[in-house]
Amino acid sequence: MESVSSPPLSRVAVCGGTHGNEWTGVYMVREMLRRGAERFGSASVTAVLSNPPAVDTCRRYVDMDLNRCFTSSLLSSTVTESSPYELRRAQELNAQLGPKGSPQAVDLLCDLHNTTSNMGLTLIFYSSDPLPLHILKYIQGKMTSVPVRAIQVDVSASDAYSLESVGKHGFSIEAGPQPNGVVRADIYNMVKEAWELTLEWIQLFNSGSTFEGGEVEVYRTVTLVDYPRDPTNDEITAAIHPQLQDQDFKLLREGDPMFLTFSGETLKHKGDELHPFFINECAYYEKKIAFHLGRKVKVTLLPLKVHKV
Repeated sequence: MESVSSPPLSRVAVCGGTHGNEWTGVYMVREMLRRGAERFGSASVTAVLSNPPAVDTCRRYVDMDLNRCFTSSLLSSTVTESSPYELRRAQELNAQLGPKGSPQAVDLLCDLHNTTSNMGLTLIFYSSDPLPLHILKYIQGKMTSVPVRAIQVDVSASDAYSLESVGKHGFSIEAGPQPNGVVRADIYNMVKEAWELTLEWIQLFNSGSTFEGGEVEVYRTVTLVDYPRDPTNDEITAAIHPQLQDQDFKLLREGDPMFLTFSGETLKHKGDELHPFFINECAYYEKKIAFHLGRKVKVTLLPLKVHKV
């Protein structure tokens, strides 16, 4: 059977606090930094607190969303002391962990996030890079106590906007529900287990194990849904309907309730049957997103093995 290969993963990075009020990643990275430099087999692991000023003030960001600052055009733009902090910080992180798209970039970058949505453990990655898909399959096979899902974002490498795109391979972990500025032991331990399984997978991969092919399910965003708004002042006029709240990844069918207006009217879904996620995510109010609607698809994986350099 045809297979694919990839060079060993010798330099690995894990980041937390890209959003300063998402505290699972913050405290995981702080614990790693407290322990000092670590090696896992042939791989060295670098832990990075991505946005220290935002962490210190328990805010998502200082000037702008850091996790939207890693497109190739923004990373190559001219910055000055008056530039937004996150734009300057993105270029610092790119110099430390990249440069993006270069042979010097870390081999694998994992960025840890929390969501206020009821998404459990969700991996997010770009395009169809087989390596993070195999990590996903491995984690799914080992973590049976919680559902492990994946969102695939189909954009070009240069347009990929989030921190994990700086690595040769990368993915982010979204874990929730967790309020901003709070650390929950159950969510923390869920993410910690997923990260430890990632390290376990890396050791197996680097030592020459071949990972069998197969299929994995991923969700691909089809559209973004905004809250109903008052056309005169743009204020929202409804909240997520109680029957939709916390139902991330559950199929939304024609006629299912979506919103409950503040005057008491139920607004129902019209159109294709799709899967909602990031339902009522706190940080997305400013982005005018009530939830994402995506399609669940199966992706075929070829066997994967290390390619010794």
